[in-house]
Amino acid sequence: MKKPVIAIDGYSSTGKSSISKVIAEKLGLIHLDTGALYRGVTLFALQNCTNEDGTLDFEKLFSSFGDIQLEFKNDHGELVLYLNDTDISMQIRSNKVSDNVSLVAKQKEVRDFLLQAQRSLAEKGGIMMDGRDIGTVVLPNADFKFFLTASIDERTKRRYSELLSLGIDADEQQVKQNLIIRDKIDSEREIAPLKQAEDAIVIDNTTLNKKETIDLILSYLKNI
Repeated sequence: MKKPVIAIDGYSSTGKSSISKVIAEKLGLIHLDTGALYRGVTLFALQNCTNEDGTLDFEKLFSSFGDIQLEFKNDHGELVLYLNDTDISMQIRSNKVSDNVSLVAKQKEVRDFLLQAQRSLAEKGGIMMDGRDIGTVVLPNADFKFFLTASIDERTKRRYSELLSLGIDADEQQVKQNLIIRDKIDSEREIAPLKQAEDAIVIDNTTLNKKETIDLILSYLKNI
């Protein structure tokens, strides 16, 4: 019997990736953090496709897709993202990447570039994929769809704590502004905006910790 395909969408810092990772492990599924792919493209753009004033040169990025090889490799049971054979799992969490990823992700060419790769990974089933347009665009026929949300203040607190734990300097108010801007860009972009799929189960985890959120999602998946 084919294992299920599960889509989890939602706002930044609702815990999508870490929660999906735990659930996938419990259910024997592969977890794919699609946000990491967009961060990988963003990192490549920042390193190779900028103008003299530091802004991103999207035409150069689009013409460089052939030079971008993104691959998840299994490192002691954990999928680690590599860009052209270099582990970039830490680099993609930097403030610089966070400040630019929504701008990169709104480009139709970038989304088209990554879309087929994401769908191909899900064809055989047994995958849990998280992002912003998984249930609406990437995997509209997913067996289960969830949409995570939480208050902006709670998400700010989580993101700020995450950055500090990674040893990245951060200002809490700047983190909040960054999240507000990302929400706006992600929700208002013309191509595959962040929105809840009509058949998605909404999980507001403002007052739920990670374990409680996981247990709630698992309660919907207990029969698979």
